[in-house]
Amino acid sequence: MDVILVPGFWLDASSWSEVTPPLVAAGHRVHPLTLPGLESPDAPRSGIGLRDHIDAVVSAVDAIEGPVVLVGHSGGGAIIHGVVDARPERVARAVYVDSGPLGEGGVINDELPADGDDVPLPPWDGFDEADLVDLNDELRTMFRARAIPQPKGVAYDRQHLHDERRYDVPATVIACEFPTSLLTEWMDAGHPYVEELARIRDLDLVDLPTGHWPQFTKPAELGEAVLAAVNRSA
Repeated sequence: MDVILVPGFWLDASSWSEVTPPLVAAGHRVHPLTLPGLESPDAPRSGIGLRDHIDAVVSAVDAIEGPVVLVGHSGGGAIIHGVVDARPERVARAVYVDSGPLGEGGVINDELPADGDDVPLPPWDGFDEADLVDLNDELRTMFRARAIPQPKGVAYDRQHLHDERRYDVPATVIACEFPTSLLTEWMDAGHPYVEELARIRDLDLVDLPTGHWPQFTKPAELGEAVLAAVNRSA
């Protein structure tokens, strides 16, 4: 199976490097992506919006023959959901890593402080404690050293969806910051945070307790969780 890995904010393709070994060992083909504006700290980010990132992943899907599994971390979850909407017939499964599908009209996070066209990685005290579980001082130093400013448009633009066949594409949520029991409670209560997620007809919920960046804090465990999701779709 071809597995396309979409990083969250401030990260490039290399952020998946410790997650992919179990997938490769199992014979799957991995395609970690670096999205437009994330090529380097000096890359131009003016005019890059959410649709540009979705289109970049759609292009990766179109370059592959046969079905794909999409994996999106954090803000990458909104991106892969836009791709599911654009190519529902091509996606065997969408895997949301501490993230979920962003519905029509939603934004990823328009409260992140911007500096011109850039959204830099905020100071650690700007995050909730739940985000930072297991992200020790060494990992924080590593993350900040490799962090690339996010294009402001990706964070602030509204999601636009067109094809309700997206709800027929199987999905897995790998829940880190919030347990799956809480996600289930929210869906049962009709909470708007999970309204789009609740409409997916074939949904698996998997717990991987850690902070918001499991690719750094529990990469081996994340790799195995992604592998299990991929194998369900193979």
